[in-house]
Amino acid sequence: MDDVFRVADTDLIAYIHPSMANKARHAIQRQLSSLLFTYNEAFDGMVLAYSIEDINKMAKILSGLQPYHGVNLKAKLLMFSPKPDMLLEGKIVRLERESIHVVVLGFCSASIMSENIREEFKYKSIGGLGVFINTSHKRHLIKSGSIIRFLVRSLDEEMLHISGSLIPGNTGCIRWLSKHVDEDSQMERNHKRQREEDLESETHKKEGIAKHHRG
Repeated sequence: MDDVFRVADTDLIAYIHPSMANKARHAIQRQLSSLLFTYNEAFDGMVLAYSIEDINKMAKILSGLQPYHGVNLKAKLLMFSPKPDMLLEGKIVRLERESIHVVVLGFCSASIMSENIREEFKYKSIGGLGVFINTSHKRHLIKSGSIIRFLVRSLDEEMLHISGSLIPGNTGCIRWLSKHVDEDSQMERNHKRQREEDLESETHKKEGIAKHHRG
């Protein structure tokens, strides 16, 4: 999910009423706070947090906005910018036969429709609760409350809603994926080490044969 988050260094103008002249920083913080958890087209993402880096103390009266003053400032913004084909993680809040509903970071919703769930996942009702069971790996379960990794298909900026997919093989329940990836990585390391040992042994054999012929 690293690519989904980025820090933007920005130059902004805050609009301060003269009555707030002695509390300029407070007024600026209020304006920046209004940006939080909303999609901002100028920054191409949603602002999750901010820090004020510098405030120009020379305010200017803004034409057409009198009596407001314009204060230039520099700020760092932590942006949440999901794009198609990026991987996200979220918690399942509702699971049905035809769809899985997820919340990301506590404020952004996502849905994964049945046609975007890979075929090896089959829906079953267990004890009155719906779950998706991976037929290739029986312990890979997706149920309400699970933390899952899914692929972003599209984002509705106005509704802050993501359309997701569980088609790729590296998506599914985080708990299962973490263990599975670790096992696969260990197997790959073992195979790599074995190939290196075999190659080294073969090299030694060839060197021994060459020395024998020279002798």
